[in-house]
Amino acid sequence: MRIALYEPDIPQNTGTILRLAACLGLAADLIEPAGFPTSDRAFRRAGMDYLAYVDLTRHASFDAFEAFRRARGLRLVLLTTQAATPYPDHRFSPDDVLLLGRESGGVPARVHAAADARLVIPMRPGLRSLNIAVACAMVAGEALRQTGGFDRVADRAPERLPAAPVPL
Repeated sequence: MRIALYEPDIPQNTGTILRLAACLGLAADLIEPAGFPTSDRAFRRAGMDYLAYVDLTRHASFDAFEAFRRARGLRLVLLTTQAATPYPDHRFSPDDVLLLGRESGGVPARVHAAADARLVIPMRPGLRSLNIAVACAMVAGEALRQTGGFDRVADRAPERLPAAPVPL
């Protein structure tokens, strides 16, 4: 299972999601351009100390990401406030890519159209949305629960642990 970030705006959210990916053993995809520098050096300078433990793939554009995804036969699952299907009702697969849009505006129509599934987190009426990292954690947790992914996470130790993790 993978987490993909479409042109993220906020480095702190990206750092939190990459840390989540590292801790849960999920691969991550960063679809550029981002609203901040995304080099390894910039990430380390921002305190993203778990970057060494993330299977991170950067894509220069959505088209490049799509070519990557399709070549591997991965299913694209878009998390969006514009969906009708609640995420707990969806049947997740280990070959899913959970796609999160920009904090400032989600994803464009062509990305919506490319998604194999569109999911929403049910919320109280009148409230706009959850923080993207919180939404990611909720849906990734359900996806891992359904696919037995937590069992695989517990069996995989990282090659090396950071001496003293710095909170993100």
